[in-house]
Amino acid sequence: MAKKKSDDDPYKLFKPDLTPKEMLELGVFGGWYFEGKHEEYPADWFKTAKLSIDGFDVSLNRFGVASGQPREVWLEKGWITPEDPLGWFQWYCRFTMGRRLPGVDAFQIGRWRSFGARHGAQVRANCDPGDVYCRPRQRQGLLQWAFDPFI
Repeated sequence: MAKKKSDDDPYKLFKPDLTPKEMLELGVFGGWYFEGKHEEYPADWFKTAKLSIDGFDVSLNRFGVASGQPREVWLEKGWITPEDPLGWFQWYCRFTMGRRLPGVDAFQIGRWRSFGARHGAQVRANCDPGDVYCRPRQRQGLLQWAFDPFI
C-alpha cells in the first residue's frame, strides 16, 4: 500500500508528551537553558520552574544528572539553526507560542522523532516497568525532548 502524503506531514506527527512549562517545572537543562533571559516567553512558564540564577546546576535536573551534548557539538553536527541559536528547546518554545517556519519545523520535528524512538526504545528494553531510576541520563534526555521520562 502506498504512503499517503499526509503520513509524512511533520505537523501531524509532532505530538509531544510535555509542554515547555511542564518541562521547566520538572527540571531541565540545569535550570539555565535560556541563560536567565526569559522575557520572550510567557511569565507563567517560570512561576514554578526550576531555575538557576547563575549557570547550569545539575541538581535542578529532574534526574539529578547532566544529559546532552555541549553546544559545540550541536554546532558541529548542524543541529543549530540561525532562527533558534539555543537549539531544539528554543524552537519548541517558539513553536508552542505559535511560530511556524515549515522548513525549520520539519527539521526539528524529525530530530525529535528520532531522539524519542532511539532513547525511548532503549529505556523500555533495559528497564523494569516502574523503575524510574534506571537509565537516568536517557530519562533526563527524554524529558528535555518533551517525552514522558517515566515510561
